[in-house]
Amino acid sequence: MSLQIFEDLKNAQSRDPAARSRLEVFLAYPGVHAIWGHRMAHWLWNHHCTLIARVWSNLTRSATGIEIHPGAVIGRRFFIDHGMGVVIGETAIIGDDVMMYHDVTLGARTYKKGKRHPTIGNGVILGAGARVLGDVKIGAGAVIGANTVVLSDVVERANIDPSEFFTI
Repeated sequence: MSLQIFEDLKNAQSRDPAARSRLEVFLAYPGVHAIWGHRMAHWLWNHHCTLIARVWSNLTRSATGIEIHPGAVIGRRFFIDHGMGVVIGETAIIGDDVMMYHDVTLGARTYKKGKRHPTIGNGVILGAGARVLGDVKIGAGAVIGANTVVLSDVVERANIDPSEFFTI
């Protein structure tokens, strides 16, 4: 777990040119705090402590302005920059090396049970205000522009140079 925290700090600092130090990220980055809170809530969710997971998730949302359902699955090196207003639904799946800006929604379009939220591939960038709704797939390396509403699958970006991903 401590290695993952170190990776999160290093990742945030590498993706945000305004980050002056890992200490600053540790103390003052709500996007990073939301991910840490989600990991705890997700662990509780997976261990059948769903009520406690939901309460923990709500406390994290109150502290950060970022709402991540404890059932959502999130990969490594996920970074939320200026995260106020972000909403990530219960059945959302987010790959590795994803960058998300403020006011993004990964939401549902149905009340039916089952998979109803998006699946986001590795290395995707989600611009401010983007709405990705329903059980759609966003392919690896895709860039979703600011204020875009996505209701259908987006193909993987061809000829992706791995160095374009924000890896550390």
